[in-house]
Amino acid sequence: MGNTGISKASRRLHAFCLFLALGSFVWGYNVGVLASVLVHPGFKETLRRPDASLSGLITAIYYLGTFTSYIFIAHPAADKLGRRHAAFVGMGVTCVGQAFQAGAFGSGAQALGMVIVGRIIAGVGTGIISTSVPLYQSEIAPSKHRGRFVVMNHIGFVTGLASGFWAGYGMTFWDSERGLHVAWRYSLSLSFIPALFFLLGLPFMHESPRWLVEHGRIDDAFATLQYYREGYYTSDEIYDELDDIESSVASFRVTGLVWTSLFTDRSLFARMWRSSLLQFLAQMCGATAMKYYLPLLFRALGLSHRVSLLAGGIESTLKIGCNVLEMLIIDRVGRRLTLVIGAVIMAFSLLINGALPLIYPDNSNPAADYTCVVFVFIYSLGYSMGFGPAAWVYGSEIFPTAVRARGLSFAASCGAIGSIIVTQIWPIGIAALGSKIYFFFMVINIASVPIIYIFFPETKGRALEDMDALFGGENPGASTEHLLADREDDHDDRRLRRRGSPIDTDI
Repeated sequence: MGNTGISKASRRLHAFCLFLALGSFVWGYNVGVLASVLVHPGFKETLRRPDASLSGLITAIYYLGTFTSYIFIAHPAADKLGRRHAAFVGMGVTCVGQAFQAGAFGSGAQALGMVIVGRIIAGVGTGIISTSVPLYQSEIAPSKHRGRFVVMNHIGFVTGLASGFWAGYGMTFWDSERGLHVAWRYSLSLSFIPALFFLLGLPFMHESPRWLVEHGRIDDAFATLQYYREGYYTSDEIYDELDDIESSVASFRVTGLVWTSLFTDRSLFARMWRSSLLQFLAQMCGATAMKYYLPLLFRALGLSHRVSLLAGGIESTLKIGCNVLEMLIIDRVGRRLTLVIGAVIMAFSLLINGALPLIYPDNSNPAADYTCVVFVFIYSLGYSMGFGPAAWVYGSEIFPTAVRARGLSFAASCGAIGSIIVTQIWPIGIAALGSKIYFFFMVINIASVPIIYIFFPETKGRALEDMDALFGGENPGASTEHLLADREDDHDDRRLRRRGSPIDTDI
């Protein structure tokens, strides 16, 4: 390893990963702002005052779009177009969906139809963005710092989430007659601003070197690695990294494995079920409900409408700091420990929020209500240092290059299923069971602790090409060396030619 200080490559990697997080910012904003839109008087009037089940449908239908995208669209887009162009397409689709929602008009049924169609379309776009961005970040990051750069994806998400809450809070001050009717449309439309910057900047970025190797563009991959490694690695280490990527891609091709091998090959399926379960648990832990129904939750604890939105903005803003902390520690303490600690914190917080309203019903004890508010914040700390970022980090790094997009997309589809379940259960459960619904999610978090500790191997510090040994199988290349022998002479010649090329000049 070369110099790891504030090098040119370090600045580039941080800048580009933060820019990519704009995609996740738009995703998070659309999630956060809906929490305020659902309780806005103008929105409720336009949709003829939807009840709890209809509000749950509006929320959950978004994840039908993401599920469809994860299964059928996101991985072909990332594999065929590249991570960068896939994110571009995803953002364009998301904007179309947001336009449908912000422009909903007509009778209650017509407006509802536009909102639902817009939610589905936006979900399809988000499915593409939410996989292509962490894939890109994972594939350009040095192995020892990969967690840090992929966590930036979730920092973008929670920053967007907080911005959505603050936008909703700000719109409460537009209390003129016009504001009461249209403010929710403006708050939805604000997402077009960061989306435009994202779309304008993407064409100027380099493509993932691993995707370039997979598509035979070795020289482009070499130039990209130079660009992203200058100052991080020595020249020989950059050559070696490219050699490892080429060898891994070639070995996988020789095995004859295809994307269906994610379900038939023992080693790949070991990764598939772990990544899928992690994404499912990341939603079933209760976080999806907290994101969408936070103002309603705070209202139930005795806060006014405006103060509920204010508290939601503060809670989401604190998540940003928690995710920055996670970014700094995830490559030191590892993925597994942060997941376990996060689940324990969330379980205890849900216990408090479930028990205190039963002991002091009907807001009879303000101190108990305020304690619940505090533990909502503590719950967010646990999620932001556990499932929130780590599920995406883990899933984006454990698959081979050729099936990485498919593996992450299929895993994320399980997260979409979890989100559909939670967004349907929560409003109905709150109405029927009150605070007892918290115990359901508490049990899931408790069960997650031994599952993660026993079944999920640690991946910190490992190169993407070195993951095979962790998941019960041999490196694909180990059993096919004889099939690759004929290529070795050409590979060595190519390596020698590269080592005669310049690398230490500015790019």
